[in-house]
Amino acid sequence: MTTTQDDDTVNVSEISSNHIESFAADFDAVVSNIEKVVQGKRSVIHLITAGLVAEGHVLIEDVPGVGKTLLAKALARSIHCEFNRIQFTPDLLPSDVTGVSLWDRKTGQFRFNPGAIFANVVVGDEINRASPKTQSALLEAMEERQVTTDGTTRHLSLPFMVLATQNPLEHEGTYPLPEAQLDRFMMRLSVGYPERSTELGILDTHGIRSSYLDLEAVISADRIRDMILVARLIHVAPSVKAYIVDLVEATRVHPALLLGASPRSSLYLLRLARSWAASRGRDYVTPDDVKHLAPAVLTHRLALRPDAHMRGSTADAILSAVIERIAVPGATGRVAT
Repeated sequence: MTTTQDDDTVNVSEISSNHIESFAADFDAVVSNIEKVVQGKRSVIHLITAGLVAEGHVLIEDVPGVGKTLLAKALARSIHCEFNRIQFTPDLLPSDVTGVSLWDRKTGQFRFNPGAIFANVVVGDEINRASPKTQSALLEAMEERQVTTDGTTRHLSLPFMVLATQNPLEHEGTYPLPEAQLDRFMMRLSVGYPERSTELGILDTHGIRSSYLDLEAVISADRIRDMILVARLIHVAPSVKAYIVDLVEATRVHPALLLGASPRSSLYLLRLARSWAASRGRDYVTPDDVKHLAPAVLTHRLALRPDAHMRGSTADAILSAVIERIAVPGATGRVAT
């Protein structure tokens, strides 16, 4: 399997059971490594790792102190790759993110100083504490995996993931993310408080010295690129693709929703389902994969009508009702094309 970023010529016949088994084993190694630091949150860790292999970006929204930043840093540290962290503050400038050209007296030319976005894994900590202008500096990088400054376009290497954290909007000092940027996140996840037994374990693990300091990489960036190529070729039957479109279309015509899910969300749900299936040791996507992943991919893209909001409706509840209403394809395994 090639590891070259621009080589998309691998055909389906090259994916064997060995590729899938190797994918699942390496995927589990990353998840287990992160679990050494972030305890009791395997399902969230699994989703974030699937997002990385699906070439997506993840937004973790939760109250302070539940391990959002630690989870993001642990993922980055589990991979031998370029890693940058951006602490978003009200005075952060767009050029701090994308980079800036400075005059070099020695050469008599402008020299580009790359910003923090030039890395394989970029952790944006408390992203909604920066101004909308600075948040928007991420738009091109997240969607097109490139940065254009002073008329020059510079491409970002694969893998590339923005793993951002934010506090709920009702907290002081926060700005809402622009809709265009929010839609570029493949998933929005919540960590949640740990169970009592898990929190007791956290006291033992982190009480004196954080176990994060002892965390070592278990996989290389080249291997992640291999896994991305495998995930791209996981089989998705026409009926499963139709199921994805049916779910997304249902959000656009729901009477309680002002804004439904975008076509980008259909693509993201497809990519994430492929990555998820491979992590489970399968070379095909099932309708249950789509049904399981839909809330993480679609909920944050939905906007309620004012009257629905006043009635106490929530995007989560509406999406749950939509998922239950849409007919699931009868086959649960590979369907012949």
